[in-house]
Amino acid sequence: MPYLYQDSKPRPPALPGAARGTHSSGKAYKELKEECLRRGVLFEDPDFPACSSSLFFSEEPPIPFIWKRPMDIVKDPKFILGGATRTDICQGDLGDCWLLAAIASLTLNEKTLARVVPLDQNFGPDYAGIFHFQFWQHNEWLDVVIDDRLPTFKDRLVFLHSAEHNEFWSALLEKAYAKLNGSYEALKGGSTIEAMEDFTGGVGEMYEVKKAPDNFYEILEKALKRCSMVGCSIDISSATESEAKTRFGLIKGHAYSVTGIDEVRYRGQQVQLIRIRNPWGQVEWNGPWSDNSLEWRSVSPSEQRRLSQAALDDGEFWMKFEDFKVHFDKVEICNLTPDALEDSTAHKWEVTIHQGSWVRGSTAGGCRNFLETFWTNPQIKLHLTEKDDGQDDCTFIAALMQKDRRKLKKFGAEMLTIGYSIYESPGRDGHLGKDFFRFHPSKARSKTYINLREVSNRFKLPPGDYILVPTTFEPHQEADFCLRIFSEKKAITEDLDENVAIDLPEPLSPTPSPQETEEEKQFRALFEQISGKDMEISAEELEYVLNAVLKKTKNIKFKNLSLISCRNIISLMDTSGNGKLEFSEFKVFWEKMKKWIDIFIQFDFDKSGSMSSYEFRSALKAAGYQLNNYLLQLIVLRYADEQFQIEFDDFLNCLIRLENASRVFQALSVKNKEFINLNIGE
Repeated sequence: MPYLYQDSKPRPPALPGAARGTHSSGKAYKELKEECLRRGVLFEDPDFPACSSSLFFSEEPPIPFIWKRPMDIVKDPKFILGGATRTDICQGDLGDCWLLAAIASLTLNEKTLARVVPLDQNFGPDYAGIFHFQFWQHNEWLDVVIDDRLPTFKDRLVFLHSAEHNEFWSALLEKAYAKLNGSYEALKGGSTIEAMEDFTGGVGEMYEVKKAPDNFYEILEKALKRCSMVGCSIDISSATESEAKTRFGLIKGHAYSVTGIDEVRYRGQQVQLIRIRNPWGQVEWNGPWSDNSLEWRSVSPSEQRRLSQAALDDGEFWMKFEDFKVHFDKVEICNLTPDALEDSTAHKWEVTIHQGSWVRGSTAGGCRNFLETFWTNPQIKLHLTEKDDGQDDCTFIAALMQKDRRKLKKFGAEMLTIGYSIYESPGRDGHLGKDFFRFHPSKARSKTYINLREVSNRFKLPPGDYILVPTTFEPHQEADFCLRIFSEKKAITEDLDENVAIDLPEPLSPTPSPQETEEEKQFRALFEQISGKDMEISAEELEYVLNAVLKKTKNIKFKNLSLISCRNIISLMDTSGNGKLEFSEFKVFWEKMKKWIDIFIQFDFDKSGSMSSYEFRSALKAAGYQLNNYLLQLIVLRYADEQFQIEFDDFLNCLIRLENASRVFQALSVKNKEFINLNIGE
């Protein structure tokens, strides 16, 4: 599907507490609920109906699911029973362990949980079959309304459920998140940090455990104390290893939550422990410090109570931190604020946000490996002006997120491989061209290009101006993106494509020259032959003249100019308004035409008679038009073919229309100035 450029001016971060309603009726949760209570009916959500399309988009349900409300499943349903805890999250028949691991982490922070799961909901006297949840999406909070019909089989919930069979907050939360992403199937497979960010609006950082810094234990300890959400997983080397169980009871390719970290006195020594939870609600680590291991016999009952240690098959277990580093491969941390985990000082971070798009043929240039198109990607200038307190550098986090890929799964979309590069600015304004990137190495870049929803890294650079180029790995891949810049001190960002400028020479007047050139004599003879004594030609006659002349031009390959092009030429050059072109008007146009032919030849690098749409920006600039990404994308969608090529006839049409539009704009500007002057004079 085509992606159109979005306004990428810096935006402030979304304010907590303000959530935008998303229901198609335009009504908010409270209004919908009151309407149901007034009518005495239970809410049925037309936006996410109780049918197969809300479940799967690529397959039929494997068993006949029946949608039921909680009150039809149990006698005394509760929204939350005894507080929302991590034991309320038990995985069902859906591969969304990544989401469940994030929900388990969410329960560790009451304030954050209450934002996502409004706690003033219940099955009491004001029950109307309607619930709502709030999620962060691309710099805004959304309020997602659902009805409480849930897929069941034999009166049991099919997907996420609580260990308490009459508690339903977690199942309803999963349904709301499925609605946000289009279906339950859209939740299959993912990264824990994705859901963590949707629950908090925070910024994620990923660590490879085997390459983690020496103070990794302190980093995790600090993250949990700051109520950051933490997940972990074990890598797989092939698809066959997915959810394979190791001899120690751990599941490969499976998302776990980190729910605690502590030290315990054991045989006269302090031992570092970490607490992990499997969202299945069962299947646990069976090595040292597992639920029933011998190590716990040497720990006092009071110490065990302090650590909430209990030998239950609930999916949660302790393990020695050194064993954790051996058996796990990745840790994902979602910081509710991007406070540095490397030091002990909390910071107030400045945040700016850019929304943009990669569009085939114009702004989807791919990574630096594809130099011919890399320069066409969106470019954001970053001004780092203030050093960190007591430091020589400026700290910032750049987080690049591709938008709505999960929602677009049903159309065949997958997560794209994304990343970014950062260059020192050359000190001039405007979109940087190919030659700059050919001769200048990057100053910094994302650690890797990866097919995750978001790529984020922390940087320290000297004060100065930098250019950040967000890209997909391969060119021609389309997606919308959101770029967030978190900086310890005020950082100013600007998009290099937001200025539209027109720099055209003054139009020539059709005046007779004292002596005709040989070229003009040939045109006059051709004109007289076709037009007759009035020396005026129609669009059809102009088509014949131009094609006859251009066929003799050896340095350009092209198909015949179209009749539409010739009509556009007459609309541009006809000063008398009779719909025809006089010879004097044609001479003025031909001077323009020669310049445009030269520009086209300059950017037709392979001399094929067409230019790459990625070179269109430079060609238009050479003709006097500086366009922003939005206008460029519209023009490419209109004039480029499926191979991102633009032929001369389309190039000519585009320039004629741009010049016509610029004349109208200039005329309106003059009238507005006259109007303003008139009013000032009064």
